[in-house]
Amino acid sequence: MIRRAVYPATLDPIHNGHIDVAVRAAKIFDEVIVAIYDLPKKKLMFSVEERVALAERAFSGVDNIRVAQYSVLTVHYAKSIGAMALIRGLRVFSDFEFEFRMGLANKKLQPDIETIAIMTDEKHLHISSSTIREIAELGGDVSSMVPSFVAEALQARFAELHANHNSPGYTISIRD
Repeated sequence: MIRRAVYPATLDPIHNGHIDVAVRAAKIFDEVIVAIYDLPKKKLMFSVEERVALAERAFSGVDNIRVAQYSVLTVHYAKSIGAMALIRGLRVFSDFEFEFRMGLANKKLQPDIETIAIMTDEKHLHISSSTIREIAELGGDVSSMVPSFVAEALQARFAELHANHNSPGYTISIRD
């Protein structure tokens, strides 16, 4: 039996904290599916195809991590691919409260799928996708928070958005 886990995330953009959690989960499970939700309610910077491509590049050297997109309830997706667990990353105390409630709800929906929380390495505690987007939009250096190809993608996207004066632009939300 393959011990498979799903690490669901929006990854807009993927950052070193996401990568750290997924790689550490891959040491525990036979296979980790980094599952990118393609219908989030929040406004996104990158399309699902772009987010998948960036994640695939980030995990290209890890044999037991696969990237996929999905558009159903997370626990239903996990069940459909035979996963035994959902992986969640924890950075700060408020993450715990949110993930605890979500884990209980998921357990009600799919009792045979566990939620496993992995605390991020302390060097990634300050990293969130929304913080990265805000820094990048204002021309700041995010190279210590994301792989170089993600920093380049952010720079290109903001250059594109700022060049298009007919566009209302991208609005940063302080929440991930």
